[in-house]
Amino acid sequence: MNKPFDAKEPSLGFLLYDAARLMRRDFDRRAKSLGLTRAQWSVLAHLRRNEGSNQASIADHLDVEPITLVRLLDRLEEAGWIERRMDPKDRRARLIYLTEKTHPILARMQELGAETRDVMMAGIPEAAQATMYEHLLRMRANLTSSTKPAEAEEVYPEAENA
Repeated sequence: MNKPFDAKEPSLGFLLYDAARLMRRDFDRRAKSLGLTRAQWSVLAHLRRNEGSNQASIADHLDVEPITLVRLLDRLEEAGWIERRMDPKDRRARLIYLTEKTHPILARMQELGAETRDVMMAGIPEAAQATMYEHLLRMRANLTSSTKPAEAEEVYPEAENA
């Protein structure tokens, strides 16, 4: 059921985009002291859920060009946040793992994400939050390409980056 167009009301797409933008801004402000860029903490948060992924799958999931990801990984590796290991199944590929140094920063990112979520969800009853979450999962599944059916069904724990 589509609402009729009303130029005075923002569209669903705009509201989703704007809420996500403001959520990232709030998290960025909180995470500034961590010394990581948004792109870097996005990689670390992804690896927390998908440690041992190869570079191509990380680039695809984060929707970045492979060369951009390689530069990010170079900086993260130089700083001691990640390590690359040979893929035993493919000598050309590298698998990416978090280092012990990363675990405290991931815990702090999770705390900051919870703070951002608390601000974002203030005044919304828990039942409505659960319903909204279910609907967003369904929207994501509906929009997921049929070439990636497993991704549509994947349910992530609450994201560390809010």
